[in-house]
Amino acid sequence: SVRGSLFSGRPASTQVSGMEAKIKAFIEEGFPLSWAAYALATSYHETAKRMVPVREGLSASDAWRRKNLRYYPYYGRGDVQLTWKENYEKADKKLNLNGKLIEDLDLALDPDISAKIMVLGMKEGWFSGDSQGRHTLARHLPNEEETVGRFTSARRIINLMDKAMLIATYAVKFQEALKKAGYPGGK
Repeated sequence: SVRGSLFSGRPASTQVSGMEAKIKAFIEEGFPLSWAAYALATSYHETAKRMVPVREGLSASDAWRRKNLRYYPYYGRGDVQLTWKENYEKADKKLNLNGKLIEDLDLALDPDISAKIMVLGMKEGWFSGDSQGRHTLARHLPNEEETVGRFTSARRIINLMDKAMLIATYAVKFQEALKKAGYPGGK
């Protein structure tokens, strides 16, 4: 169902395996349809359509990252581009990695770890908040199926409103594809 609408032609095997790893994590966590669709749309955007965990700057050198990213070495990695030392420490603790993520920041590039960071981070609101509380999937996407407007608002979970409408259009397409595929999620 995503052929043509999100991928030009057939998705590559790495894209398929990346989506499968995330969908497995969504099902294990009981994500409803709208949450799964929005998380896939976020990964689609944050990984430049690769659907597998990537480093911030994609093909940039480590020297470039060191020079240009003020939060180096805690630069973006994974499906949601986990950044900042505090977020790496939080992910390490929440995933019970016992310091392994802090010792090897590239563990955030492991597909299963990256999927769990995305699932828990978006569900629990690890990445941003405001005077009304943390930005979570439940706060922005309260219904099993959602609209482009609510998907647009959900961008606050990851990166304020940067490219919010664009990512919302991806979410609508993923939502339709997941429905057609019989996605079994639910709160």
